[in-house]
Amino acid sequence: MQTGKTVMKSFSRPLRFVFATLTLVAGVSAARADCGPEALGVSRTLTISRTKATAVGLQTYPRTLDLAVHEVVLTFDDGPAASTPKVLDALAKECAKATFFIIGHNAEAMPHLVKRTAAEGHAIGHHSWSHPDHTLRLMDEAKAKADIEKGIVATTKAAGGESAPFFRFPGFADTPALVADLNARGYTVFGSDVWASDWKEMTPKAELDLILSRLDKIGRGIVLFHDNKAQTAGMLGEFLRELKKRGYRLVHLVPGDGETPVVAAGPEWTSTTEPIIAKTLAPKKPAVKKPATEKPAVSGEHAPPAVESE
Repeated sequence: MQTGKTVMKSFSRPLRFVFATLTLVAGVSAARADCGPEALGVSRTLTISRTKATAVGLQTYPRTLDLAVHEVVLTFDDGPAASTPKVLDALAKECAKATFFIIGHNAEAMPHLVKRTAAEGHAIGHHSWSHPDHTLRLMDEAKAKADIEKGIVATTKAAGGESAPFFRFPGFADTPALVADLNARGYTVFGSDVWASDWKEMTPKAELDLILSRLDKIGRGIVLFHDNKAQTAGMLGEFLRELKKRGYRLVHLVPGDGETPVVAAGPEWTSTTEPIIAKTLAPKKPAVKKPATEKPAVSGEHAPPAVESE
């Protein structure tokens, strides 16, 4: 009886390639078959327009995707990273799909993870080349556009030549000119409707409880995680199972033709991110040295918590 290795040695190179491809496809099909009704899966696919781009996500923009109650879109920023494989494993186990907003220099450093993400059916979006600490908003406009484009090129190359015309601004710090430029090129700009605050250090359990409480409060929306956070990778499997238990349904995003289904915010809408960005980007005041005679702080007193930012 010949082993698979022996048979493979007898093939020509083209036939070995075909055999390997069919084996990979068979493996993916088997993995999908393993996801029975108990898995979360994808409830429906929503098409994002290539030709009529917009900006969505109520935390930043006065409109979001038109999702039914208990429909969620999963998104991940800042990868790929060492924790990305664990995130992908958790998604694969539940036959779940997400959109990854990838940093260009990370894609260049770890193209194998971008390729894997694309091969497993996730949408590959963009998050600039450098994710600058001072944000794209504070950069010269030409330099900001160059950083965005360099990231798109690097991520698309790492993905194997294809990516989605989806972009998320680092720190949500956009400008009207940059949004308009991206929209004119067919890129829909994504904010979020609810975030896990996983840029803060916390246990996986604390993050799980936080994001579920926030999601239950709004009932639907675009959810923001970061796949470069170990705590997120550690809680993701349980989060997906909880979505299933609580009756949530997963919506997967793909680029296509036609209109992007959106719903406008109500008249009471205000931006969640703009006050945070303004405070974060405000010029830092020099520290004032306290007089030596000033009364020391009482033990147990604490400063107010830092403003939440991406």
